[in-house]
Amino acid sequence: MQYTDEWRAVAAATGPADRAAAEDAVRLAYRTAGLAEPGRFVWAGSPRAAVTAVRSLRDAGRSVRDEVRTVPWAEERRRVHDALGPAGWTELWGRTGALLWDTTRALAERIRAGVADALAADAVRAGDGPDAADAADAADAERKAVRMVLLDAVLGQHDAAWLAAFDGRSDRLAGLARVARHAGWWWPFEKAVVICERPVELHRDEAGRLDRGDGPALAFPDGFALHAWRGMPVTAEFLSGLASLTPERIRTEENAELRRVMLEFYGYDRYLAESGARPVHRDETGVLWCIALADDEDVTMVEVVNSTPEPDGTHKTYWLRVPPSTRTAKEGVAWTFGLDAGAYAPLRQT
Repeated sequence: MQYTDEWRAVAAATGPADRAAAEDAVRLAYRTAGLAEPGRFVWAGSPRAAVTAVRSLRDAGRSVRDEVRTVPWAEERRRVHDALGPAGWTELWGRTGALLWDTTRALAERIRAGVADALAADAVRAGDGPDAADAADAADAERKAVRMVLLDAVLGQHDAAWLAAFDGRSDRLAGLARVARHAGWWWPFEKAVVICERPVELHRDEAGRLDRGDGPALAFPDGFALHAWRGMPVTAEFLSGLASLTPERIRTEENAELRRVMLEFYGYDRYLAESGARPVHRDETGVLWCIALADDEDVTMVEVVNSTPEPDGTHKTYWLRVPPSTRTAKEGVAWTFGLDAGAYAPLRQT
């Protein structure tokens, strides 16, 4: 677990890159791959700026990502796999890289999508007054072009998952591992390297998803930022409006996914209390409420009161989200225990 915890910290690291250490590590990766060291380094404040820098490079030669990253990784994986056997490799991966894979992969893909969207929007704004159809075509073409550039990146700190599996086992990957500890994404070419700063802010929820309600969930030093609520991409303008939400504003939101975000932020119980909602059923277990939403499934919740008093003598109220098909409060409470209403007969409710 030592290496895994260290690489989890690397993947989440924020703050200025150690540029000198990162450049030395890149040189080591080139030498290890049997390549001449790059003649120049171009630093960028974010992956967005790096894509622009890569597209502007002149006399940099071809990409050497395969030699620097792809081939060494594949060969080292084969070596370790052969040494440990299939079961040993599966066990090693399960206690190292697998623990980081989903989170780092999702974050990398979110960055790719954010960069592609941002540069597509720039391309449309830079156009000479295109109509809607032309603007959409231009945006799609730019996204595809940006994606191709992003595929040539070595992900630095966001390669933490697979680097965790080889830490301490491979001198051949030492250069790549050192770059990851000191910098963000980078693009290796024969004569030049474009390399990124790390983020300055990273905010995630307990599931590891980008999440922040009062600012960017991920931000880079040059201003490029991504906003998200519990993993869902949103705009800065949308987040700024959450503080002034009203039940009417929530009801009139046409985008069902954004409406769910609004409800989560506002609070289902508060929305019920302030929207004039009426209960659809009540019994000894609680009260069943339903929020009808246009173009979306109903939000159905059971209001239950904890029978065990708090230290001050009050009883806490809980709201349980249940399937829209729920018809009684007891059915809803039973569902939360994985039971049907007929089988749910607690001796004591707590």
